Amino acid sequence: MSSQTSAAVISSAFTAAARGEPFPDSKKPIGSIRFQPFPLSSPSYCKISSRICAMAKPNDAETTLSSTSSVDTSLSPRVKSLKPSKTMVITDLASTLVQSGVPVIRLAAGEPDFDTPRIVAEAGINAIRDGFTRYSLNAGITELREAICHKLKEENGLSYAPDQILVSNGAKQSLLQAVLAVCSPGDEVIIPAPYWVSYTEQARLADATPVIIPTKISDNFLLNPKDLESKLTGKSRLLILCSPSNPTGSVYPKSLLEEIARIVAKHPRLMVLSDEIYEHIIYAPATHTSFASLPNMYERTLTVNGFSKAFAMTGWRLGYLAGPKHIVAACSKLQGQVSSGASSIAQRAGVAALGLGKAGGETVAEMVKAYRERRDFLVKSFREMEGVKISEPQGAFYLFIDFSAYYGSEAEGFGLIHDSSSLALYFLDKFQVAMVPGDAFGDDTCIRISYATSLDVLRAAVVKIRKALEPLRTTVSV
Repeated sequence: MSSQTSAAVISSAFTAAARGEPFPDSKKPIGSIRFQPFPLSSPSYCKISSRICAMAKPNDAETTLSSTSSVDTSLSPRVKSLKPSKTMVITDLASTLVQSGVPVIRLAAGEPDFDTPRIVAEAGINAIRDGFTRYSLNAGITELREAICHKLKEENGLSYAPDQILVSNGAKQSLLQAVLAVCSPGDEVIIPAPYWVSYTEQARLADATPVIIPTKISDNFLLNPKDLESKLTGKSRLLILCSPSNPTGSVYPKSLLEEIARIVAKHPRLMVLSDEIYEHIIYAPATHTSFASLPNMYERTLTVNGFSKAFAMTGWRLGYLAGPKHIVAACSKLQGQVSSGASSIAQRAGVAALGLGKAGGETVAEMVKAYRERRDFLVKSFREMEGVKISEPQGAFYLFIDFSAYYGSEAEGFGLIHDSSSLALYFLDKFQVAMVPGDAFGDDTCIRISYATSLDVLRAAVVKIRKALEPLRTTVSV
């Protein structure tokens, strides 16, 4: 498929995503019309990168469709104000391009490329064979909640009872329910940037106001305690921390978390939502510290974790919340009206996962070893590229790379590269490498690369990225 046809598929897919429609298949006609390429110099093509940004805004399609009918089918302001997840959009788009015959290297999704460990998968299969397929307790089966309590005690130094644990359909649901349970309209949710794409939108769903605190690549994208202190007010209700971090891979050292904890302690209304989903994907000498284990932080902290990342169980949809009993009960009440309990089959698999040993045992250690090898290769490769800044990640499986020296460049046959979205589109359309623009994470200078894929794929990606940068003029010295 030519790059022009690729551009047509990209344009059509972005349009569909913005309208909430399925991605179109370029191999299939719509009516009698097939997707046709259009000139790369045309105005419509030049607007594609801005269309990525436009997906973060309410789309006219949300309101105009209802204007043709006498029935009011308009959407609520709450839903219209939400921004689509660019991570999911780019991931789905890359899949669409592959199905359309474009050989895309996919580095967008935050999903392990390993299979679920066999013993864990067998536990799920056995649950089906044993007829363990009915509704579970809303809060989660007792066996799993007890296993989570044991894990938190042994690995994190945290003592919880089963009634302080809520098992949900993925950590994302756990996070949302925690935000909804503690935030009131007008409250402020403090979010260091770069941040995971859903934090700000979950705050808005609670009618709270996201307060963003930028961090610096020179500080390894770690929150400066002085910056935190300057942003706190009487409206500050929740501080969201993610360590190891998505999208940066940064890991908060215990000493820095202790500084943050001392600041938090000065504000009676301020609680902490600690997202620890990447806890076991960490590279020595870095170590993980649970925020709730710090002095005087136990009652203030809601800890979220899950099985998707460390145990390669993304499709099983299993996460959990640990915290003060009355808040967990409130989240359970929410869950009872939204989804009820998590899959009984997935929960049996979760018990098996926690039975693999401390930090997932050798099974997870082998995955982490592979991630580290990939990280080391990418860090070395990007440090050799002119105009590129990186912060070496200490955990997770992401690189958050500063390509802003190339903003202002003119790419032949493409146009002006002026931000992370246009650069990501350039990589995708002209060199078939899918990555997520940094503006999705609150930092437009960078692009996120997921290295949850094989070394061979990463080597091919580096070759393409290096080739993509060669014709671009660096606009600032680094």
